Amino acid sequence: MQWESMKFNLPKEPLMTIDDLPFKKIAKGKVRENFDLGDELLIIASDRISAFDVIMPNGIPGKGVLLTRISLWWFQQAAKIMPTHLVSDHDKRVRELLKDYPHLIERSMIVKKLTPMPIEAIARGYLAGSGWKEYKTTGRLFEFNLPAGLKESQKLPEPLFTPTTKAAEGHDMPITNDECEKILGSKIFNTIKDASLKLYDMGSKKAAECGIILADTKFEFGTDANGKVYLIDEVLTPDSSRYWPADKYEIGRSQASYDKQYVRDWLETLDWNKKAPGPLLPDEVVKNTVKCYTEALTKLMK
Repeated sequence: MQWESMKFNLPKEPLMTIDDLPFKKIAKGKVRENFDLGDELLIIASDRISAFDVIMPNGIPGKGVLLTRISLWWFQQAAKIMPTHLVSDHDKRVRELLKDYPHLIERSMIVKKLTPMPIEAIARGYLAGSGWKEYKTTGRLFEFNLPAGLKESQKLPEPLFTPTTKAAEGHDMPITNDECEKILGSKIFNTIKDASLKLYDMGSKKAAECGIILADTKFEFGTDANGKVYLIDEVLTPDSSRYWPADKYEIGRSQASYDKQYVRDWLETLDWNKKAPGPLLPDEVVKNTVKCYTEALTKLMK
């Protein structure tokens, strides 16, 4: 897929659910909905947005389009490192399958049916988010010893692999590399760890060329019936990654971000218990979130 071919108009209203397709819906996540195509899956990204594990009552118009476009672009780059879940002739097949549903084409992927790994593979290059909270408390980044005196948002001495559990509900929990290896087996664990760090390196270098810092990111992997490992789900999107504008980066504080941090920051100003139902997002928050996602997409793919 060439960037020049990725011309699309974002909808004015958010698509909150996908119904009336002639395919059986087999899963509905926080953002994506999966449909059974026999030996393959159709994955469609809605415009829903979640924060603190709660789906907000209104969505972000076009968010699913932007997430899908950026994932497809990164999957092309990632294929140089390891196999991905996308089917052959992907774009052509999506257009053919959804010719009667053109509004869904740009937010859809057709993928191989695989068995997802029961862990989230996280690569961190900077001290931020839950990693910074852990370091402030223990002086460590989960299982890893770090130098004393590091500041918030500071670059780590080297990127680290910090896996977590994959919770169906609630929060994912950190696990050690040894625990992850016991869950997956040594061969698959080493494959995933190596791929995660290589993919992070690829993403951070490309982001740096575009004036963006990739602080950390989450990958998901799956296996086929023969045990072959594939990169699945989404890759290096603003939903699965922490992207910062490099020209605004300053060690010692939280950073401006190309992700749903804008929504989280607004929610933190409210008297809300972070349980469902979530509050209605005002127009300003919606518009600024669309702007964040669009700017990240445009910069990374130029």
